[in-house]
Amino acid sequence: MNKSMLVNICFALTLSSIPGCTSYEPVSVKQCTSVVKHAQKVLGKMSPPYKKLLESCKAATDNERGCIMAAKKMGQITQCS
Repeated sequence: MNKSMLVNICFALTLSSIPGCTSYEPVSVKQCTSVVKHAQKVLGKMSPPYKKLLESCKAATDNERGCIMAAKKMGQITQCS
């Protein structure tokens, strides 16, 4: 396999993974308690106060809440808005 072919394969794999990164299971506003707890766990010491996170959760869309629930790292949560 030549270098050009390998680069093309890697590029195609990268592009095919992008849509999966932007599609999240919608999460209802009724689940904000769980969303906030998850966000606090992921954010750790950098987490805003519970009340502020709860207000943000209620103002967010179902997809944004789903994005937060799917996040495993702080950087991923920052991309959810």
